[in-house]
Amino acid sequence: MRAHSIAMLGTGLIGDFYTMTLHGQRGADRVRVVYSRSEERGRAFSERWGIPEQTTSIQAAIDHPDVDVVVVALPNHLHEEAVTAVAKAGKAVLCTKPLGRTAAEAQRMLAAVEKAGVFAGYLEDLCYTPKTLKAIRSVEEGAIGDVTWVRSRETHPGPHSAWFWDGRLTGGGPIIDLGCHCIEIIRNFAGKGNRPVEVLCHTDTLVHPIDDEDNAIALIRFESGAIGQFEVSWTFRGGMDLRDEVAGTHGTIWLNHFLRTGFEMFTAGGEKGYVAEKAETSAGWLFPVGDEVSELGYVDMFTDMFRSMDAGTAPRETFYDGYVVNSIMDACYRSAKARAWVPVELDWRGGTTARIAAKPELYDGQVVIKRELLPDGREKLILKDPATGDFSDRVVAVKG
Repeated sequence: MRAHSIAMLGTGLIGDFYTMTLHGQRGADRVRVVYSRSEERGRAFSERWGIPEQTTSIQAAIDHPDVDVVVVALPNHLHEEAVTAVAKAGKAVLCTKPLGRTAAEAQRMLAAVEKAGVFAGYLEDLCYTPKTLKAIRSVEEGAIGDVTWVRSRETHPGPHSAWFWDGRLTGGGPIIDLGCHCIEIIRNFAGKGNRPVEVLCHTDTLVHPIDDEDNAIALIRFESGAIGQFEVSWTFRGGMDLRDEVAGTHGTIWLNHFLRTGFEMFTAGGEKGYVAEKAETSAGWLFPVGDEVSELGYVDMFTDMFRSMDAGTAPRETFYDGYVVNSIMDACYRSAKARAWVPVELDWRGGTTARIAAKPELYDGQVVIKRELLPDGREKLILKDPATGDFSDRVVAVKG
């Protein structure tokens, strides 16, 4: 295992989560220098995490002679500038979500790292939660058959920092902030080789006096016929709600990542303290999260990134994945404006996926629509006559 020396670009909440994880997971990888626009914030961040150096120059952090990996934990409008500079410096780059504000930005970043031949990873943490990784493995192993529908929901009371609310800097509202998570979770379950074909999206601004949406819901139709559904909001009260559901031809998966994790606590007041990200109160019934960086996927995400880097292989989440996500989000905004289904426009590399199609089961020359067990143990079939199109019920057996 190779030890990596890291430049952390950004000192916001995500920079804290990233550094906490990096300094705690493998032990060998350390943040060597941190960049912040504010010298005071940079100094405080360095002291908090034991980082030797800080700078107010992005280029100086990237060019630091001891650094071989750069983590971009900056506001969205700075991603392209930072990624391009890292690619030119010939160093590995890991970029937080979303990759770009638009698909065009993301595609330029993808081209930059591919032209430079540097390792590039897309830091999409919610695809790496322990529950999600196990669920994805179950789907890939065929446990629920063909995936027909995936629903991903992320809602909370709104972002922590002022820049998140400025669509000129971010590219949009919760679709950009939260929808990027949901879309990539959906793609992991539906299959990354399953082309997203078209999108239907509704957005609205219901609570916050901003120019962008604060609520949105969308449907994504895939080449296989599977449907992805995401719900995002900056107006949900009660903390952060992270839930996923996956339906298949032979099974179902339900995941609840944050509000109901089996850890519940009541306090009448007492000392105030940190409960969990986006928690709105520190009194009453609380839902703390045990190991937040693990349950939010940061540990497995960085483990995958550095193991892949050392092995010279692609990580689970690549810049191309980030570009596809941006392309779907672009389609969501076009759909919301048009109030109609619109195509997803992207440079597709994933090949083709056959449409979901089950081979009909036959019983006595009839097509079996459904089997069910009656309370007395008998089995009932719902049948269709292929010649007439008529449907009928038939009780066929008594279970021993």
